[in-house]
Amino acid sequence: MAGLSEAEKRFLRGGVAGALRADGRGRLQFRPVSVDTGVVPQAHGSALLRLGATKVIATVKAELGKPSVLHPDKGKVSISVDCSPTASPSFEGRGSEELSTELSFALERCLMGVKSGAGAAIDLSSLVIVAGKVCWDLYIDGLVVSSDGNLLDALAAAVKAALSDTCIPKVNVSLSAATDGEPEVDVSDEEFLQLDTSFVPVIVTLTKVGEHYIVDATSEEESQMSSAVSVSVNKHGQLCGLTKRGGTGLDPSVVSDVLSVAKVASQQFISLLDSEVASAEDAQ
Repeated sequence: MAGLSEAEKRFLRGGVAGALRADGRGRLQFRPVSVDTGVVPQAHGSALLRLGATKVIATVKAELGKPSVLHPDKGKVSISVDCSPTASPSFEGRGSEELSTELSFALERCLMGVKSGAGAAIDLSSLVIVAGKVCWDLYIDGLVVSSDGNLLDALAAAVKAALSDTCIPKVNVSLSAATDGEPEVDVSDEEFLQLDTSFVPVIVTLTKVGEHYIVDATSEEESQMSSAVSVSVNKHGQLCGLTKRGGTGLDPSVVSDVLSVAKVASQQFISLLDSEVASAEDAQ
């Protein structure tokens, strides 16, 4: 993105102050969102999401693995994000690597909670086939195809859509004396199980431009931000996480207001996303 002139900067900031942004939206209004599911046939679940001019893809692949020694009753989930060098000029060189790491960490914290799995949006115990012996390992990959701001929120929404699209093969287990009690597994080609995604949150980032917060900031708006707060909330209104970047610490006097706005905006976003996912599934 080319640098903005001083006149363009004043126009952007003035629009936010007047509650009429450069693209005609209000401060708490999202850009149009669209979703296509099943876009990567080789994956167990996938989604392509467009949020304005931002475009991202999320895929979910499931492989049989072994539970960790510390958590024998839980499966495992790995999350990774890549930023295509063609998505934005700023992604060329090491810029994309640093952003990919930052986004991967933020998504993992949002979806998986703490290291023990407590607070995870995905029920890790549902991924266990035989405790301590066999489980499903989920590999969630995000790809930024085109960037025009609000990447974290777009990726989280794409992951939620891809998980809704995910079907994991049913596994039949038998114990054989010939294998010293190790389980033998038979992976079905015909029967599949869907993941429970009812607790998977969306992320709503409130970006401060001037004296006001806005949702779903474009790249130009992000260039004028002083700080941003990303809040993850599920459809039940439960707060799942909060991260902040830029500026000084968050003033305690505004935390309650920020969280209240994020909760309202998240339900609006979830409603838009669920509607798009349902339409995409009907079209398959």
